[in-house]
Amino acid sequence: MELTLNMNWQYTYADYLQWLDDKRRELINGFIRMMSAPTTTHAGVTGGLHALLYYFIKRRSEKCKVFAAPFDVRLPKNGEKNDDKIFSVVQPDIVVICDPSKIDEKGCLGAPDMVVEVLSPSTRKYDLNEKFNLYEASGVKEYWIVEPFAKDVAVFLLQENGNYAEGVIYRGSTKIPVQTLPGLEVDTEELFTR
Repeated sequence: MELTLNMNWQYTYADYLQWLDDKRRELINGFIRMMSAPTTTHAGVTGGLHALLYYFIKRRSEKCKVFAAPFDVRLPKNGEKNDDKIFSVVQPDIVVICDPSKIDEKGCLGAPDMVVEVLSPSTRKYDLNEKFNLYEASGVKEYWIVEPFAKDVAVFLLQENGNYAEGVIYRGSTKIPVQTLPGLEVDTEELFTR
């Protein structure tokens, strides 16, 4: 039987868990956002960056963990933990979580320390607007927006006032410091040569 969902209806994470088809979706404030399969370029950049973060964490014995999509990140308001009270669940391309109490068998409950979204033509506006606002409001400390076709990376850091500072855009041959993982720098030439 085909699952029929109303795109104008507000759903919760409890509803989301009932959708047993093979379609990828996210919820932003209860509203469904359909996801498509990534392009080869997108997958290559995501895979390379995930590997770099993973091996840095593994060598340094960091308490942090890194995960790649599909991996559910539940972003509740007011510390809510009940599935029927959570209205935002996303699957960022990459997340780094340094608080082990946020990780469970369903994914992550609460804001990851770092989120990376690799832009695709179909997700550009969504990642730059809706997700940007959600991550900022949820307290994600470091948000990277990777543009594989323009070969640039915008990095946003959360300030004490709860807002992101004006982003820093890295272009050309440079190294990008990862604030969440002190000592790690990402070489843009290596990142975009996948």
